[in-house]
Amino acid sequence: MRKKPSKLGQLISSIVLFSFPAAQGIAATVPAGVTLAEKQEVTVNNGVEVTSLDPHKVEGGPETIIIRNLLEGLVTTGPNGEIVPGVAERWENEGYKVWTFYLRHNAKWRDGKPVTAQDFAYSWRRLADPATGSPYTSYLQYAYIQHAGDILKGIKSPEQLGVKALDDHRLQITLSQPVPYLVDMLSHTAMKPVRQDVVEKWGNKWTLPENYIGNGAYRLEDWVVNERIVLTRNPQYWNDKESIIGKGTFLPVVSGVSGVNRYRSGEIDITDNAIPPDLYQKIKRDIPDQLRISPYLCTFYYEINNHKPLFKDKRVREAIKLSLDRDIITERIMGQGQIPAYGFTPTYIDGGLTINPEWANWTQDQRNQRARELLKEAGFDASHPLKFTLLYNTSEQNKQQAIAAASMWQKNIGARVTLQNQEWKTSLQNRHQGNYDVARATWCGDYNEPSAFLNVLQSMSSNNTGFYQSAAFDHFLKQALMAKDDAARKAFYQQSEAQLDKDSGLIPVYYRVSVRLIRPTVGGMTGKDPLDYVDLKNLYIKKVNN
Repeated sequence: MRKKPSKLGQLISSIVLFSFPAAQGIAATVPAGVTLAEKQEVTVNNGVEVTSLDPHKVEGGPETIIIRNLLEGLVTTGPNGEIVPGVAERWENEGYKVWTFYLRHNAKWRDGKPVTAQDFAYSWRRLADPATGSPYTSYLQYAYIQHAGDILKGIKSPEQLGVKALDDHRLQITLSQPVPYLVDMLSHTAMKPVRQDVVEKWGNKWTLPENYIGNGAYRLEDWVVNERIVLTRNPQYWNDKESIIGKGTFLPVVSGVSGVNRYRSGEIDITDNAIPPDLYQKIKRDIPDQLRISPYLCTFYYEINNHKPLFKDKRVREAIKLSLDRDIITERIMGQGQIPAYGFTPTYIDGGLTINPEWANWTQDQRNQRARELLKEAGFDASHPLKFTLLYNTSEQNKQQAIAAASMWQKNIGARVTLQNQEWKTSLQNRHQGNYDVARATWCGDYNEPSAFLNVLQSMSSNNTGFYQSAAFDHFLKQALMAKDDAARKAFYQQSEAQLDKDSGLIPVYYRVSVRLIRPTVGGMTGKDPLDYVDLKNLYIKKVNN
């Protein structure tokens, strides 16, 4: 594991951060005494139909789950969420500003061609290119890769991005300023490689099963939209001999009730991570040994469209933030261990944050009273009530929470809220286009560090679909990056959160937990990964003892 530096000023010229046995952390580990089943296949409910399988065109968790099995970046994460080598077997840096990654000589694409440093250079330039239209184009700015900002503005060309293939197996990354946690960032979906010749030959059709050339542990065997995605082992993967699962089928079952029913009928082995609350207690009574609840680095929140004239008034934003009763949602509606949230970043993230705005210690009645005062100042009352729409993507759970939220706002501040339901892909498009008032949202960390959440809300962020803009917030994040030690960095992160709360840029609701049903025959999911990935190469199926 990477250890953060105590002082950036005390750097030696070159630091080797990782160099350990090749297969450590990236293969299935079968405990002694476990007998494997003859048939090594698993079926997973992925929750929704994916928007794409192009790593530079996606932004959601469902897409990430599939793509991490098809493509491998310079680094990846192990069963417990730890950073481990991927295509790169080791790396070094100079002052946390110039990084060199050494690629495995046996890393190959699905068709047997070697994975090269040029592949990564091309892929990241493609990500940076405004013509690609990636929702994650700002990720390169978060990492401070040289010239990323100017490329996004059209001032420089993608070829000028600070990434260079020194030869086939050495990739050099140059940053505009030191980033001590860069390696953590490189496991993300957007940083995975694609093949230039494949993309240029097939265009948008390169993600079809017959055209998809990946370098991950699995290959895309079949994709029937709204029905299933089938992955099979990739014999060209450099560590294929350590994989056990031969076939993984991912289903886009939106209904949580249907997902549970299909699990109980034996069709699904692993449900998605959002068991419906109204089924939870029964499941807990009936099959507690198959219910897994684990920490999840995700925040459920309601996104405010800060560009809408109605919400340009901070008093209105603060009023709807205060008048939402988090305790009712977490305890009575969800009741699965969710934690009421008073800030955006989960308090249990690596390094930890103490998010404690003054209003967090108020009673709900006190919050409601203050909210009504703010709305009155803003010109809203019983004769002129606040009116807005609440957008949520399709699922029973989201609908249940939206109905509760609308009811709370009606009861607590007299607001009239109209619910708007859209399927996953459409809701994402409308959020990016600003076609909403308030929207249901969840953000899951791309890596285990506070910047994985706070970067999303920077003024320039392509992920900032709430259109929150604050020079002070941006300044605190910049200062955090240049902080002299961990304690100082944490203090700047805390100031960023305080500024976000002061501006009421969004409505934090709760920190999520992963709630899945996992068949007893499935091994390899430790429950310790805070990002809750389903990684087929870590799984295995145990033989059923008669």
